[in-house]
Amino acid sequence: MKIKKFADNESWLSYRVGKVGGTRLGEIIDKTGKGKLKKGFWELIAERVATMPTGENVMDRGHRLEEEAIKRFEKETGKKVDSSLIVCISDEDENVYYSPDGVIGKTESVEVKCLNSASHIEALITGKIPNEYEFQKLQPFIVNPKLNTLYFCFYDPRIPNKDFFFYPVKRKDLLEDIKTYKAEQLRIIKEVEKITLDIVGF
Repeated sequence: MKIKKFADNESWLSYRVGKVGGTRLGEIIDKTGKGKLKKGFWELIAERVATMPTGENVMDRGHRLEEEAIKRFEKETGKKVDSSLIVCISDEDENVYYSPDGVIGKTESVEVKCLNSASHIEALITGKIPNEYEFQKLQPFIVNPKLNTLYFCFYDPRIPNKDFFFYPVKRKDLLEDIKTYKAEQLRIIKEVEKITLDIVGF
């Protein structure tokens, strides 16, 4: 074992980047024994390859980078995206909607995610849209019956060489989930309306 001393807190913090200490051990080890990669695994990689974060508010950063991401998508695909601030409302129930980051006619839509670098790398290496966006992936198809393809874009300029990529999501691959969650969503809205009516009386 080696001992390393530090003159100040800043150099101590700098040393820890991209390494495994006692706290991080629990963030990377899967105690179930199934070898599942935990978020700490992706954070280790992000600390080694990404440029340092600026401290900018996450929501502000997402809004700022969304326009850049759509321009990258247009450049790489040759498709023209309408990124006007709109909502698309279901014909079956006006309480069901989604807000696209961009649309390409009535049959294609664009969703942009400017995630933290660890999540960006996880989506890149696994080739999958993170589970927490499952319903953002489904809702556009539930609302718009003409939608055939949703382009799920990931953009993080802090990652050199792999700052932008996207996954096309096809309606034909989600038919059962679209049917299930559409019906459940409409059922829940009816239940909400019934209880609301019972409470307010009109």
